Amino acid sequence: MKKTFLTAHWKQLLFINYTVNPDILTPYLPKGTQVDCWNNQCFVSLVGFMFLDTRIKGIPIPFHTNFEEFNLRFYVTFNQDNTTKRGVVFIKEIVPRRMICAVAKLLYGEHYYYHPMQHQILQSEETIKVSYGFKHNKQWNQIAAVATTNTFLAPAGSEENFITEHYWGYTKVSADTTSEYQVVHPPWALHQVLSHQVNCDVSSLYGPAFTPFLQQPPSSVFLASGSPVSVLGRKLWQF
Repeated sequence: MKKTFLTAHWKQLLFINYTVNPDILTPYLPKGTQVDCWNNQCFVSLVGFMFLDTRIKGIPIPFHTNFEEFNLRFYVTFNQDNTTKRGVVFIKEIVPRRMICAVAKLLYGEHYYYHPMQHQILQSEETIKVSYGFKHNKQWNQIAAVATTNTFLAPAGSEENFITEHYWGYTKVSADTTSEYQVVHPPWALHQVLSHQVNCDVSSLYGPAFTPFLQQPPSSVFLASGSPVSVLGRKLWQF
């Protein structure tokens, strides 16, 4: 097993999940991976969450320990020695710190981008209100939701279980090189979402191919409480 590169606590992860035509994901598909589907449906997810107590090889970096992240991701499998690994490919990851972008691109080849960001998390006895926003083309984009405080574990075989139970990251470094890393965390407790909002310039952010799919009602929306996570060192696969 690779050594731990990064540890953090991911908190209040808002997932907004859409079904898409898998053909639009082909340009982003790392060599050696295949699009992972659930009930013959292919998904992308808009995800906003908090990165807290972030440490690189155990060392906190001043002014870079707590921050927001917003990403668009999809789901893949990778077969190694008759074992199927279920992973995530990030199309774009947005954070409010330029140094985080530089480190992630240099060491993991990830598609990180800097944007000013803001968030709000308000909790009462019965509800949790969360929102994640970022400034793009001088306009604020945002996802937000109101969820119950009660939690549940995703049933085996459910869409929520499919979305959250992917523990590897894959990145297309080049046409013949794929980056792989493992993300370690326990299963997440989920909150039922009562209402949600999406205000994103999809075409400008991700390209017009995604627009018709992300303008439709989502397949599911849920909030995950989160947990401590460990990101292990990466491996490069050459094909």
